[in-house]
Formats: sequence, C-alpha cells, structure tokens
Amino acid sequence: MAVGPATMVQAQASASAPNENPRGRITLQDALRLALLQNPELAGLAWEVRAREARVLQAGRPLNPWIDAIAEDIGSGRVGEPQTTIQLSQLIELGGKRAAREALAGVERDLAGWDREATRIDLLARVASAYVDVLAGQARLSVAERAEAVTAQVHATVNARVDAGVASPIEASRSAVALASARIDVQRARRVIEMDRVRLATLWGAESPAFDVVSGDLGATPALPAFDALRERVSENPEVGRWTAEIALRDAARAFEQARRVPDVTVSAGYRRFTSAGGNAWVAGASVPLPFFDRNRAGVQAADDRLAGARESQQAARLRVIAALAAAYGALASAHDEASALAADVLPAARSAFDAVEEGYRLGRFGFLDVLDAQRTLVGAEARQVDALTAVHRSVANIERLTGLPLTAK
Repeated sequence: MAVGPATMVQAQASASAPNENPRGRITLQDALRLALLQNPELAGLAWEVRAREARVLQAGRPLNPWIDAIAEDIGSGRVGEPQTTIQLSQLIELGGKRAAREALAGVERDLAGWDREATRIDLLARVASAYVDVLAGQARLSVAERAEAVTAQVHATVNARVDAGVASPIEASRSAVALASARIDVQRARRVIEMDRVRLATLWGAESPAFDVVSGDLGATPALPAFDALRERVSENPEVGRWTAEIALRDAARAFEQARRVPDVTVSAGYRRFTSAGGNAWVAGASVPLPFFDRNRAGVQAADDRLAGARESQQAARLRVIAALAAAYGALASAHDEASALAADVLPAARSAFDAVEEGYRLGRFGFLDVLDAQRTLVGAEARQVDALTAVHRSVANIERLTGLPLTAK
C-alpha cells in the first residue's frame, strides 16, 4: 500500500454518516473518506462556493425601479398652482453591464471552487502524513517492544551467568540499566502514538480519537518515477490551475470596466395632479450623463494592468510548484535509496551480528559490552529504517499534493 493523499481522491460522500468517529482498526481510505466528509475547514469552503453561486444569481437580476412623489407650490402666498406628481423611474444599463457583472460573479464562483479544491488536496496530504505518523509510531513501538524483549532476555542470561559465577555482578547492573532504558523507550513510543492519533482524528472533526490502530504496510513503497513525468503534471496542481480562472476573472473585470464607459439612461413616467384646477397630466422624461470628463479610461487601464500581472503570476506559480516538486522528489529519492539499502544490506547484517554475539556471550566467547553494542546497532538500524520509510511516504504525500494526482498515475 502506497500511502499518499490521492489514494482515495474519489471517496464517496454516501459511504459515511455525518460526525462519524470510527473505533477499532481503520484504514487510510477510512481516514481520507472521513476527512472529505467531516473536515470543518473544507465544509466552510463548500458554503463559500454556495454563497458565490447565490451572488451569480443576484448579479443577473435587473435593477429595481424607484418611485418619486413630489408636492409643489403648497401653502398660501405662493405663486403658482399647487400640484402633486407621482413618478416611476428606471435605470437602463447599457453596454452590457449586467452581462459583464454576471460573468464576473461567475468567475469569482469558479475561483472559490479552485480554493476549495486546493484545500481538499492539501487536506488529503495532511491526512496521509498524519496517518503515516501513526503507522510509523506503531512500527517504532514494535521496534521498542522487540528491543525490550531482547534486553530482558539478555538480562536473564547475564543474571544466570552471574549466579553461575562466570560473570561479574557489574554486568548484571549494566544489563538492568539497559532494560530500564528499553522500557522508557517503549513508554515514550506509546505517548507519541497517542498524540499522533489525536492529530489524525482532528482532521475529520473529532476532538479525541476513538480508533485504536491503523492498518498498512510501511514497507510497501511505490516505484520511483521519472522527474520529467512528474513535472508534466504540474498544471494539475490547484495553485497553478486556479490562475486560469484568475486570468478569466481579470478579463471579466476588464470587460466590466469597458462596459462602464457607456453611459446609462434613466427613463421616467408619471402622473401630475393640478389641485386647484382639478386637472391631470402625464409626465415623461429621460436623463443620460454626458461623458465629457470621465470615460473610465483609468479603470480600463487598471484592469489591463491587472490582467497582465495575472499572466505573470501564473508563470510564477508554476515555477514555484516545480521548485517545490524538485525538492520533494529529491527527498523521496534519498529516502527511497536509504530504505532500500537498509532493507537489503544493513538490517540483515545487523541481525546476523547480534545473533552471533548473543550466542557467543552464552558460550563465554564475548563480553557483555559486545552484546550491548550489537543490540544497539540492530535497534538503531531498525529505527533508521522506520524513519526512512516514513520519509518515503511523506514525500509521496507531498508530491501528490503538488501534482494533484496519484504518484502511480499514467
């Protein structure tokens, strides 16, 4: 099993009930599915997308008309006849302003979708990384428990040799110290796992974990792909892909500024009542601003400049992702090579040396310090292998975050 965020990109929302907090043993797919369904940050962005959709609908609505009621020449001593006018006015937008405003709101909605997608990919990577930490913690605990068992076995052997008078009591004291240190390492590994479990559970909205262990094979690592193949996927990264929508937003903003150069017309129609004469009249009118001083040239120029800047920012974002991808690939290659070398050469030699020294100690051919040194070498090699495999899976998660695709994608 390759542990990476894209392992469960197609998790189905119908597969889980809200606010689920699983118990017992969980898999990476369980963790990814729950995070996609229940992570509060992702849910908050989903609401923002819905809000942007509502703004698109609002942007397409026509402007409301307004009504005026005017009373003139009221009171004694005034020249003229008292009259009352009720007038209805409507602003008519010209130049395609409403369509431009609706298009602008639509692109803003698309950008919110890209932001949610970027958060989703980042969340999957964080879940995978946290899951790997728990899985690695379990492996470290297993190493610590094996070291404790071996140390206890050696301590029993030392005590037997001391009782038989063929070993110094000092060796018994040293083995007792080694056994106490091994037990401390076990307790420390358990505490680290508890904190990692809490961190993983918070990613699906739980304040405390209910699961006991995670499933997975830390030693199952994917094959190392070519860097050029990964670089071709950079456009799938939401941080790069969103700039297509960002450029569309700047273009829509420019179209809106262009539309603002066309003056709008206000038309009105109403009814006038002459109070003294008892007569009525209809009134009608139209008004339009004269664009003598303001043709919104500066607004159009600013929109042009922002559009050009967005194109430059798109390339800058692509280069940033490529640089981050190169660093992640280097870390993956280094950890992959280290894990392979440890599994093929270092660990077998360390185990063989420890078995030989332990057997030789029982026969009196080696001293206790030789046993202790061989044991430390073996435990150190096992711990180093866990660290290397953890680094492999973390790098996989990071690369999948940067490419937006599974590492094994064709």
